[in-house]
Amino acid sequence: MQAKEIEKSKIHILIKIIEYVPNSVVSKTIIRKTTGNISVVAIDTGEALAEKISPFDTFIQIIEGTAEVVIDDQPSLLQTGEGIIIPAHTSTVVRANGRFKMISTVIKSGYEGSTL
Repeated sequence: MQAKEIEKSKIHILIKIIEYVPNSVVSKTIIRKTTGNISVVAIDTGEALAEKISPFDTFIQIIEGTAEVVIDDQPSLLQTGEGIIIPAHTSTVVRANGRFKMISTVIKSGYEGSTL
């Protein structure tokens, strides 16, 4: 993931600030703070984000295409414009049966005893 944020005080067309790369997952940081971050992610057909368990809640919204999101072995199919909150401490896999783009928002505050 790139550390550089996109330009502030400027209108951005989110589906155009990131492009698909064949056989890849590409991510661009919109904003990164100690309390969380927002990224735009493009995932090519057949690719997936590695299974992970985050200590924080994550909100993902599909901005182009369709994604399969599996939370604790429960699959959901998200279409353009739909979003889902992935609860902290749950096993999650995000798969591209067809290529798609999404916004990922991680909120790192609100968890007692967590480290940022």
